[in-house]
Amino acid sequence: MLSYLQFGEEWFGPLRLFQFISIRAIFAGITALILGFLLGPKLIKILQGIGAKQAFRDETEVGKLATLHESKAKTPTMGGLLIFGSVFISTLLFAEPNIYVITAMMVYVILTIVGFADDYLKISKKNSKGLAGRYKLLGQLIATSLALYFLLGPFGNIFTGFHERAIGSNFKMLELWIPFYKDVLILSMPVFIAFALFLVTLTGSSNAINLTDGLDGLAIGCTVTVALTYGLMSYASGNFVISDYLKISWIPGTGELSIVCAALLGGSLSFLWYNAHPAEMFMGDTGSLAIGGLVGIIALMIHQPFTLIIVGGIFVMEAGSVILQVISFKSRGKRIFLMSPIHHHFELKGWAETKVVIRFWILSLLFAMIGLATLKVR
Repeated sequence: MLSYLQFGEEWFGPLRLFQFISIRAIFAGITALILGFLLGPKLIKILQGIGAKQAFRDETEVGKLATLHESKAKTPTMGGLLIFGSVFISTLLFAEPNIYVITAMMVYVILTIVGFADDYLKISKKNSKGLAGRYKLLGQLIATSLALYFLLGPFGNIFTGFHERAIGSNFKMLELWIPFYKDVLILSMPVFIAFALFLVTLTGSSNAINLTDGLDGLAIGCTVTVALTYGLMSYASGNFVISDYLKISWIPGTGELSIVCAALLGGSLSFLWYNAHPAEMFMGDTGSLAIGGLVGIIALMIHQPFTLIIVGGIFVMEAGSVILQVISFKSRGKRIFLMSPIHHHFELKGWAETKVVIRFWILSLLFAMIGLATLKVR
């Protein structure tokens, strides 16, 4: 809501700063960071008080890993609520309420609810099963359907933001762009293809981050680099001069998504403060499913879903290791890894948890830089 202050420039000159996306993005990131720091200890006490402890698989299911993670049994989960609150409030304060910001927040809210339901069932039933897979998929289908309805329907011409900068989503969202190609590949996709692309990206990103969230600080640390990268990409996508120079898709109004990314960056850093080893709380599916969906919908709206495969390379590795493990075991009766996702493989090989996490952070930063480089390599 503070973005409206830009209209008070004639009464107080410095308020014109709120015209600039970069300034509001900085404010959003700092606000999310401060909110996370302030609310973190209170949330930890609340979660401990209600017994919101994550259910772990026993030694009969995961063998030696159960012993390695024995100390985590008393750590509360549902910490994703801290990230959600920080991101939502900061975005509400500093982003223009255009169609892209509204769609991103809608997807984030829906998947936070799905993740919360999953965590609640795990806690109440005291097992690791949680919400059935079909209900998670249903939530992702609802989020995908509503996102496309908002972007392709009449709302695209209603929520255009200040000065109608975000007009045209109903046809821009049907364009298909790919890395390393300097022009639009398909000018207008059939709606069913767009739906398939949105669904695969949202579910893939959401589930991949969920699989990555198995060690203290791993998923959220990688989220920091992804949020920063997509913040830069969103800013470039919404800026005609930069997008024209880079030969990427120019989508008026998507620059506001850089504020959402900045809020996610700040919220993630504050959560990492409490999630660093030894973690004081876990994000749970409340955080991982929702963050994955938020990153996925932002990538889709700025025409960079395929770049997410590179930028989110760690998440792809984690999900890919699970898929390969299942295929290998079912087809050959043999496992490729000691355990999947792959971070557990390295744990069982003797790597300390902090070593796995820090090395994966380094790789995540490398993937992010490669992803940014694809914007120019065309």
